Amino acid sequence: MNKKRLRITYNAPVVLSFVLICLVVLIIGYLTGGTSTEKYFMTYHSPLSNLFTYVRFFTHIFGHGGWEHFINNAAYLLLLGPMLEEKHGSQTLAEIIGITALVTGLVNYIFFPEIALCGASGVVFAFIILASFTGFRDGEIPLTFILVAIIYIGQQVLEGILVTDNISNMAHIVGGAVGAFLGYVLNKKSKYSR
Repeated sequence: MNKKRLRITYNAPVVLSFVLICLVVLIIGYLTGGTSTEKYFMTYHSPLSNLFTYVRFFTHIFGHGGWEHFINNAAYLLLLGPMLEEKHGSQTLAEIIGITALVTGLVNYIFFPEIALCGASGVVFAFIILASFTGFRDGEIPLTFILVAIIYIGQQVLEGILVTDNISNMAHIVGGAVGAFLGYVLNKKSKYSR
């Protein structure tokens, strides 16, 4: 009788690497008293003549304000990411993460110059909305997409208006919008490639 040994696989390389980078950045942030996070992994209204202004448009998604912030984002990333990476492929998922980072970074820089932004929450919301597109067919709008949009994005709009906290509802809303747009585009594209 041939016994198969169980082995651990790196099943979603983009998602796992992303979460691992976030963890390393968080640990380094703690070791530097937050200096590394502020300098390299947080976007804010710094001069356009500063090269790191452009770098931080992408790297802010790796920085987190603490363990709770990281764990909340990591849980969603690890829950939704592998399914999305399997469906769309590693390269496409890496592009989705990059596009979401850039768009949330730019929106924060342009419209909220007094607010610093860090964390993967925009990517998480892009993943949440993107996951709701799994049953999308031409000429139909999945009820799951409508419900997810109402529950998650609606909550962020309400909290953005009614609650004063350190949470960037803008990143959640923009991330969700990016996820909705890319989910629509990717599902249209896959329909035509069949």
